[in-house]
Amino acid sequence: MADQPDRARGRFITFEGGEGAGKSTQIRLLAAALEASGREVCLTREPGGSPGAEQIRELLVTGETGRWDALTELLLLYAARRDHVKRLIEPALERGCWVLCDRFADSTMAYQGYGHGLELDRISDLHRIVLGDLKPDLTLVLDLPPETGLARTRTGGEAARRGGEDRFERMELAFHERMREGFRTIATAEPQRVVLVDAARDPSAVTAEVAALVRARLGAEL
Repeated sequence: MADQPDRARGRFITFEGGEGAGKSTQIRLLAAALEASGREVCLTREPGGSPGAEQIRELLVTGETGRWDALTELLLLYAARRDHVKRLIEPALERGCWVLCDRFADSTMAYQGYGHGLELDRISDLHRIVLGDLKPDLTLVLDLPPETGLARTRTGGEAARRGGEDRFERMELAFHERMREGFRTIATAEPQRVVLVDAARDPSAVTAEVAALVRARLGAEL
């Protein structure tokens, strides 16, 4: 991938944020806009995105909140991520596809690092071992208070859509507050890659800002 000219490589955009932030909605809308502009788009998610990673996802997002300790979660996530990257993300980028991923490594840093208290350096070290220096070209963090996001996951058809994949949603509020601060810290540390987007607004305003950021940061015509 590194040997190819940059113009031939696709772009890698990730959507991050807490539960109920609207990532799934916004990523679908961006995918539709990019496809309408003539680009090939690969829409994916984590944990999951490849057959093997989807099997590991089942272990992570269902069951009791204390099913795994933080280090076990970390190892499971990176096993899934390695498979996802090698089987789907890297091949797609190499052929010029724009890859849009609902969560990636920043979620691991925010959830297992800031949320569960794992050493941040340990997480960074594992990332380098598993994936080298791979990072998204642009990361959009949909930010809103945890109480608001968690309330959204419990209303309307959202709970039914998740189909029991609510292990993280059921963790204590303090965990979600630490996770939110983690995402904000990541955005402050890497402003060239990571942008905070106020997700408490009307969804149409969020969609407009996402499109503007993709145009400004990556040169996309939307």
